[in-house]
Amino acid sequence: MVWMLILGRLMLISVFVIAACSKFRDRAGFRGALKDFGLPPWSETPLVIALPIAELAVAGLLIADETARSGSGAALALLAIFIGVIARSLVRGEKPNCHCFGQLHSSPVGWSTLARNGGLATIAGLVFWRGGQYPAISMLGVSAGFDVVTWIALGLALAAFSIASIEAWLLLNVLPQQGRFLIRLEKVETALGMGPGDGLTVGSQAPDFELPSTGNERVNLPHLLSRRRPVVLFFTNPDCEPCDALLPATARWQREQSDNVTLALVARGTLDRNREKAARHDLVHVLVQREREVAEMYKVDSTPAALVIDAHGRIASRIAYGAEPITALLRQAADNAAMNVDVGAEPAPVALRIGEPVPPLVLPHLDSKTVDLSDELRGTPTLVLFWRPDCVFCQRMLPELKAWERRRARTAPRLLLVSTGTIDANRSLGLASPIVLDTDGYAARSFGATGTPMGLLVDAGGRIASSFATGAQAVMALARKQQMEPAGI
Repeated sequence: MVWMLILGRLMLISVFVIAACSKFRDRAGFRGALKDFGLPPWSETPLVIALPIAELAVAGLLIADETARSGSGAALALLAIFIGVIARSLVRGEKPNCHCFGQLHSSPVGWSTLARNGGLATIAGLVFWRGGQYPAISMLGVSAGFDVVTWIALGLALAAFSIASIEAWLLLNVLPQQGRFLIRLEKVETALGMGPGDGLTVGSQAPDFELPSTGNERVNLPHLLSRRRPVVLFFTNPDCEPCDALLPATARWQREQSDNVTLALVARGTLDRNREKAARHDLVHVLVQREREVAEMYKVDSTPAALVIDAHGRIASRIAYGAEPITALLRQAADNAAMNVDVGAEPAPVALRIGEPVPPLVLPHLDSKTVDLSDELRGTPTLVLFWRPDCVFCQRMLPELKAWERRRARTAPRLLLVSTGTIDANRSLGLASPIVLDTDGYAARSFGATGTPMGLLVDAGGRIASSFATGAQAVMALARKQQMEPAGI
């Protein structure tokens, strides 16, 4: 029993010292783990400081025989909390990264994590139960009572403790240099055309997927391809510093290249954490995978990584890893789309005639659902108004449009706004009519709209029923038009 208590105390001391030191060295990653586990934001800063200190305190109490029982009780309490938090995540179907040992070891929690903490709790419970009867470490000086087996066990325990301490020191000091070496090696491999796996075969059909987005909607690959533009999937990780460094440039690319390419982020972590990053950098199309299910579909080995899917849903590039290759990939994808290098791509329609059906477009609604225009514009005559929140002429006609909404005749067409801009900018308009977002202008080009405000009528059969009206006066004249019969072909 004595040697078991010695081994247990030394093991607990090693674990808590290494865990505390690792958390101090990787505070950013530890803070991210707290977010991923769903802890309230106000608790993050205190826990980042307090938890490693508490772990060191537990290790200190376990060293002295007089305080070992208190230390084991404190260890048992901490481990019980860890087990409860991990179990809650597993029951919810969540598997956030465990930063128990900081950068030394970070992986998604699982039942093995729960079992590991349960084993440590069992050892702490044993020390707490029998520590008062067998002081253990103080008995090292009473060698007469030790048999050969006890001495061998003690020697092995001390050796294990020494090795663990030396390994922790080496890892904590060598890891930063090792990380810089790996970054340099990645650049060399990229230049030589080597590196992680190249992914799926170029020209093969891209696997479909459906993920929740930070905009509170479910997004699949057909939705991303609905604007008939190439899609770039950018794989990120909330604990990946090179990924974070690329986010400002990614947001800029999304704004500047929206006419040519749809750039979507496929991230790990919780929705709340990714929603915070999306808001901070003004990102759109941020999709969140539970673990690595989409990355595994596309054979993406690490982050940051990106690949291109053409307008027909086919793999159009090898996987690019790292900042410089990803930047080059994005530039090439945008240039190819702008020059229409994909000769099989279908050009967007530009001039719809009266009697033609509305284009089959799927656009996001302000309430986070998606709207299929070919279905939405059936059943009731509708004025489709193309709009920009920052358009001076649109703002000038806004009061008149609101007044028309309040007094709209029963026989007048209903109103649907197809608008650019953000959700908040469009909500601030104060209109009661539905608004769908056309962030890259593809819907406007599909109908043939060349500016804002511009509107046309769609009959109850979902066919174009008027030519375009340009400007506030002409648009309001259409709005006051009585119901029309379905347009002929």
